[in-house]
Amino acid sequence: CALPISNPKLLSPTPMTEPIIFTGGLAATNAYLIDLRGHLLAIDAPEGFLDFLKKKKIKPDSLLLTHGHWDHMQGAAEVVQATGAVCHAHVADRLLLENPRVMSDFMAEDLNLAPVAVTDWIRPGKPLAALGLEAEVRHVPGHCPGSVLFYFAAAGVAFVGDALFNGGVGRTDLPGGDYAELERSIRTQIYTLPDDTVVYPGHGPATTVGDEKSLNPFVRG
Repeated sequence: CALPISNPKLLSPTPMTEPIIFTGGLAATNAYLIDLRGHLLAIDAPEGFLDFLKKKKIKPDSLLLTHGHWDHMQGAAEVVQATGAVCHAHVADRLLLENPRVMSDFMAEDLNLAPVAVTDWIRPGKPLAALGLEAEVRHVPGHCPGSVLFYFAAAGVAFVGDALFNGGVGRTDLPGGDYAELERSIRTQIYTLPDDTVVYPGHGPATTVGDEKSLNPFVRG
């Protein structure tokens, strides 16, 4: 079933509205909705996200996946099908997204995940389709091979998935995880952003680059 047209209250001539945050699923995973000059972006799709979109009468134009782990893509297939959103994800997580049963060993339970129809596979050096230069994609592996962050310089915000949290970092004990690689990603790809950049993680509250460089007990700047 198709969703209604985008909520006109979200549309704005400014570079970006404040994110609308939805938290859902067994892992309390954050999804975000932002308006980039009338182009509505959804970032990640946990369980229950489509019902939230229907309730709010929001139809995103694009779905950006920070990585392929089950809790971030559980609702992605139905969101793409219902909205026609262009789905973007890093090619290193292609197996997880096209054959999510490979994650059964570390899922919370048998969730019968549906494969995601990714429209645009993110590759090194390839610009993000449809968003021009307003979104910078940085590869931040270590938690997951295809982990990426989406940085919007004009708004001073970054959506980092499970690479970095408020006072924490992503786990690295799952297949494809590597702590040394994650630490390197955080130092070279996240801590090189301006200190006042607001960091929106995949779980928990927002933080800033400067606060994490100073206070994060796992990776100090």
